[in-house]
Amino acid sequence: MGLFTKDIKTMNDLFVHQLQDIYYAENQLVKALPKMASKASDPQLKQGFLTHLDETKTHVQRLEQVFKMHGVEAKAIDCPAIDGIIEEADEVAGEVADRAVLDAALINAAQAAEHYEIVRYGSLIAWAKQLGRNDCASVLQKTLDEEKATDRKLTSLAESAVNLRAAS
Repeated sequence: MGLFTKDIKTMNDLFVHQLQDIYYAENQLVKALPKMASKASDPQLKQGFLTHLDETKTHVQRLEQVFKMHGVEAKAIDCPAIDGIIEEADEVAGEVADRAVLDAALINAAQAAEHYEIVRYGSLIAWAKQLGRNDCASVLQKTLDEEKATDRKLTSLAESAVNLRAAS
């Protein structure tokens, strides 16, 4: 189903569609993060990926909670955007021989995923509020806050150490 198909007629339809999209994305990231951690050589980066893996599993559970609260089945729909981000990360990681440069590339890939998630959760929260579902919005807000915190940590790690090593 395309984003602007006849299947999306109402704000509620759009909300559910995007819940299904981010549910797919979070589940794909549960699979991708251990691979990213195994490729990372920087100990903080490796640990950061593993910590975010645990958070991402919680994000999946929260989405299942929101589906239930909203009275719809927890179901994923393909998300070509996250598939592309993960595929690009795999390709770039396969092309980088220098471990320090690879760590910088992994941070970039992780931030691409984080920014995608930040956009999706921001819209979902706004739409939930518009639909009078402040209960759903508050659950989604917890995840948005964690995604933003992860992005800040990745930026800090890149700027304080990883990019410096990659450039030398």
